[in-house]
Amino acid sequence: MAKVEHFEIPVDDIARAQSFYREVLGFEYSPWGDEMGMIEQPEGEGINGDLHLRGATPHPTVVFTVDRIEDTVALAVARGGEQLGEIQPLGDDSRWVYIRDSEGNIIGLYDEVAAA
Repeated sequence: MAKVEHFEIPVDDIARAQSFYREVLGFEYSPWGDEMGMIEQPEGEGINGDLHLRGATPHPTVVFTVDRIEDTVALAVARGGEQLGEIQPLGDDSRWVYIRDSEGNIIGLYDEVAAA
C-alpha cells in the first residue's frame, strides 16, 4: 500500500509564503536554493512538504511513496491515468514522477532504489 510521502505547494513569492506557513501553521523553512525549500514540522509530528515557485504544477500536489514506480505507473495507466514526463532521479537512491489520475488530478510518485 502506498503512503503519503510529502506535499508540494506552488507559490509566487517564496519569502512571503515561507513567512505565512511559519506564522500561521508553525512550519520551519529550510531553503533549497532560491526557488524552493522544505516546510517542516517537529520530528514525528506529521508529513513535511515543500514550497516551490509556481510552474508546471500550478496547484498543490500530494506525493505518495510506492514500492516501484514502474509498477504503479503501469497500474495507473491501465486504470485511466497518464504518466507525465520521465521518471527522475532524486539523489543516488530515490526517484519521482508525476502522473495524472483518472479524474485529471496530478499526483507524485516516489520510490527508493537499491544502490548499484
